Amino acid sequence: MFRLTVRDRLMVAHSLPDPFFGPAQQLHGATFVVEATFERPHLDEHAVVVDIGAAGDHLAEVLAPMNYRNLDDLPQFACILTTTERLAQHIAEQLRDRMDLRGLTAIEILLREHPDAWASHRIELE
Repeated sequence: MFRLTVRDRLMVAHSLPDPFFGPAQQLHGATFVVEATFERPHLDEHAVVVDIGAAGDHLAEVLAPMNYRNLDDLPQFACILTTTERLAQHIAEQLRDRMDLRGLTAIEILLREHPDAWASHRIELE
């Protein structure tokens, strides 16, 4: 199995209005390191998993509408708790919907919220 990962950063504000989240119920900021990993069993005709530049560009495009924004104000997150897990899912789905995925078997998004804490979401493609 071959894997290629590109990385970017995302800075947001948001709140998690549920007593489960304690002080994070209030508006607060978060900075994520976002890793997008693409997987395929065999390299393509160019001997790559995906074009690394295109993968990085697509990730940047997906993150741009959220970067330096209050997620509570964005319509795509209305009535959604924007947990790290949910954001990983959203980013994975956005990449899936905008990229040519022929030959890929999975996309995984890992959001590092802190050096000691992260969450991920994996989409199986085949």
